[in-house]
Amino acid sequence: MKMMIAILRDVDSEPVTQALTAGKFRVTRIASTGGLLRRGATTLLVGVDDERLEAAIQVLKDKTTPAPKGEKRATIFVVPVERFEQV
Repeated sequence: MKMMIAILRDVDSEPVTQALTAGKFRVTRIASTGGLLRRGATTLLVGVDDERLEAAIQVLKDKTTPAPKGEKRATIFVVPVERFEQV
């Protein structure tokens, strides 16, 4: 299992979140701020099975809008998860 941490522009947060949940991914959305100009951003936490990781990343690629010159559409970190529990 992996934890995908995706930081994206606020404008893309709703379409990406909807597409991920439609694809049966569980998503936690956190409002965040960052970057040089302190623009609004959204951080998504997505727990994903190893075999579905590339599909989740593809959703982000497909659902983020083109960024202004010099900006990135999203930054994605993938972290291994040794243990996962729901209580």
